[in-house]
Amino acid sequence: MKQIDGARLMEQAANRSALVLIVDDMPDNLQMLHDALDAAGHTVLVATHGEAALQRARLSLPDVILLDAVMPGMDGFEVARRLKQDFVTRAIPIVFMTGLTDSEHVVAAFAAGGADYVTKPLRPPEVLARIAAHTANARQMQQASSALDAFGQATLALNPESGRLVWQTALARQLLQRYFGVEDQQAPESLWRWARLARQARLQGEELPGQWPGEAGQKLLASFHLTPGEPEWLVVLREEGLQATLAALIAAFRLTQREAEVLHWLSLGKTNRDIADILGMSPRTVNKHLEHVFAKLGVETRTSAAAMALGRGHA
Repeated sequence: MKQIDGARLMEQAANRSALVLIVDDMPDNLQMLHDALDAAGHTVLVATHGEAALQRARLSLPDVILLDAVMPGMDGFEVARRLKQDFVTRAIPIVFMTGLTDSEHVVAAFAAGGADYVTKPLRPPEVLARIAAHTANARQMQQASSALDAFGQATLALNPESGRLVWQTALARQLLQRYFGVEDQQAPESLWRWARLARQARLQGEELPGQWPGEAGQKLLASFHLTPGEPEWLVVLREEGLQATLAALIAAFRLTQREAEVLHWLSLGKTNRDIADILGMSPRTVNKHLEHVFAKLGVETRTSAAAMALGRGHA
């Protein structure tokens, strides 16, 4: 696969139109930013208070949000917190606009979920550069997540300082909800605790797999991945157990529940008679299911079908 380096990705993002939401209660700031962004080829949305910002962000899903820190009513910090609590909007990068340069305000901006900040009086070239940078990063992350989703991977990225979920694939989100009952942007405590221990083990050249029990003999397995120089920790999740195996076979080969069950036992070396006894059906019915399975897998032999099942359903 052809790789694109960071500089080229940044250049591509700068040359692509972005959808930008500006949140500010000062008309002069809105006009100046609108004109600069419009001249640069970006599409601009405007909100003058917090509630409008939340609504427009959820409906339009902008590439980046320029957010004033100090506004009457709901301030920018609270707007950012709410955006990051909402799964629909949490991945949108937020660039704070503030005249408050004291360290406590900068810390507050990042703690609320901000990715960056620019100081007032605003300088349009600087704002445009920040938009290009964060749009490039967001699109790169979205493309990576989409690719993993397409291959059915349950992968998530953790912020090593806070344990916040930087991004996660759809399957990872389902597994987190199923095993930990949470749909928050913070990693479950037991997963976060394991990740810190797994990192220490990895630095010592050892592996520390994670494991959590589920229902009906299911269990969730986790492996830790640390790439030098990368700002996030990657965790790959995998569900293990009969139901997980059947679900994987159904998803991979578009099988019915019964067909997946027959293929599963076939992959374990069972004969048609064995499978019939296990599933409570006749060997003739097993053979009929296998005919359908072979057709869907595009194979002609039991050995080939078993190999494909072991490669997908038991991965």
